[in-house]
Formats: sequence, structure tokens, C-alpha cells
Amino acid sequence: MTRVVFMGSPDFAVPALRRLIVDGYEIVGVYTQPDREAGRGRVLTPPPVKRVALEAGLPVFQPSSLRPEEAVEQLRALRPDVIVVAAYGQILRRAVLDIPPHGALNIHASLLPRWRGAAPVQAAILAGDGETGVSIMLIDEGLDTGPVLARRATPISEFDTAGTLSERLAVIGAEVLGEVLPRWLRGEITPEPQDESQATYAPRIEKEMGRLDWALPAVDLWRRVRAFNPWPGAFTTLRGEILRIHEAWPIPDGLEVPGTVVLLTAQQRAAVPPERPRPAFGVVCGAGILAPLKVQRAGKRVLYAEEFLRGERGLIGARLGT
Repeated sequence: MTRVVFMGSPDFAVPALRRLIVDGYEIVGVYTQPDREAGRGRVLTPPPVKRVALEAGLPVFQPSSLRPEEAVEQLRALRPDVIVVAAYGQILRRAVLDIPPHGALNIHASLLPRWRGAAPVQAAILAGDGETGVSIMLIDEGLDTGPVLARRATPISEFDTAGTLSERLAVIGAEVLGEVLPRWLRGEITPEPQDESQATYAPRIEKEMGRLDWALPAVDLWRRVRAFNPWPGAFTTLRGEILRIHEAWPIPDGLEVPGTVVLLTAQQRAAVPPERPRPAFGVVCGAGILAPLKVQRAGKRVLYAEEFLRGERGLIGARLGT
């Protein structure tokens, strides 16, 4: 029976681990990030992968780094035939990659070589890509530069957020892994080198990137609202206080100073698809208007736009982000 070490941490990695369990591989170790403090109470919380592994009775390892020799030796002692990685959160060095005879396979959430790096899902939405997908690659020492074993595409809906798209890609990744891994172990797949001339990079998302610059076009800000949902969240300020925008829609007109809150006309409200929450007001952008559909003041509950407008005196005409 094939001995597998799985490495992953967030929700994105869970379907792949479950697929390996269902397919009957001998999972000799699950590597995941250390428990972290989370929430307002700063409660020590395990990664989602750890919870699934413990439920399945699998051995869990949480080294803060795989660089120390003792960590490498611990992994070598497990004698894995292959390592499967999905959003683990650490770069694997040559000393680790050389351990399994069938190498280390990574489930990457993009159609490589497009969007290598830490945030491929967000990058695809920000760029306005019509599709993205999952790649199974053989890990080398570069940043997502290894040869590709398989790709599978999926369209990006105009309603997709980073959260919904990541969930879909996680399921697709598990499906492709289930198809590819047995063929790879039988020597039936020849990895395809990536075309370096087509490579693009998706940098790590920082919290401040969620701040909306109203001088940008409404379409760009709409993509940011979607790309930064659920984290770090798109936000602006209203009278000096943080105002989060959870959902929005771009409307192609607007003549006031960028950042000005305006009451939407019936025609403008009709530009928002009927399956979305109803708009009520908009914010003038460098080009067009962004109509917030769900907003939230710091420490308050999420409100639909109409409810927020009713409760926020003097909103129309106010300037956001000043």
C-alpha cells in the first residue's frame, strides 16, 4: 500500500485529505501549521486539516519549520512513497523533496504558470480573469515552478468571491488528485514543463490592501470587494470610522467627486442583477459608481444597503475615505 504524507492547513486542503482517506491510501503522517490564536478571545485554534486528521485517527505533526535537521529526520522516518501538499504554508527544501521516491505533488489553485505564488484565487478575480482552475504540479525548489501533471479549469462567475471560488477549487483539486495520483504512481504521466514566458505572480495579501481607493474605477473596486472576501475584507471610512463593504456592484456612471455618496436612481438600481441584494445608494469612483449591497460598521452587524441608509442620517452627500 502506498505510504502518503499529507501537508496542508486551511479549509482549502480538507477535501484533498478526505479524498486520500476515502481512496484508502496509507496516510502515515499529516503535517499542518501550529495552532494559532483566533477570534476576539484569542482562543488557541487548530487548523482545519488537523481537526479532520484527528477525527480520522491519523498522526499529526505541527513543526513550526521543516528546516531543522531533526524535523527532516522525523519526516524521513515515516518513509513516505509520496508527499501531497495543499496550501501547507511552508516552502519545502531539497532535503525534504528528496525523501519520497515519487516526489512531492502540490495542488495549486490556478492554471499554472498563471498566478504562481501565495494568493492565486484573489489575483484571478482582481485581474478580471474569465476562468481559473487547479494544477497538480511536481514540486521543485522554485516558487510554483515545477512541471505540471494535470490542470482543470472552471469559469469565474461575476458573483464569485475569493471564498466561494476557493471552495469550488478545493473540491476540483481533490477530484483531480484522485484521478492523477494513482496514474502518477504507476508511471503513466509525463510532467509538462511550465512555459516561463507566460508566468505571472500573485503576491501575498496584506490587510491594508482591503482599503478602497475611490479614485479607481468602480469595476476595479468591485473586483477588490470580491477578491478580499472573506479576508482581509474591503473597507473604507465614514466620518472617521471603519465601514466594511461585504458585497457591491459596479454601475457605469457618476459625475461627483470620487468618494461621494449619492442616492441611486431607479435606472441605476435596475443595473444590479435581481438575484443580488437590493441597492439603495452608491459611491462615486474614478469611473462609474460602486453600489454597496451589504455593509458593516466596526463592531456592528452586517446590514443590507437599504437598512443602512435608513439608519444613517446625512449619508447622502457624505465623503467616504477622508
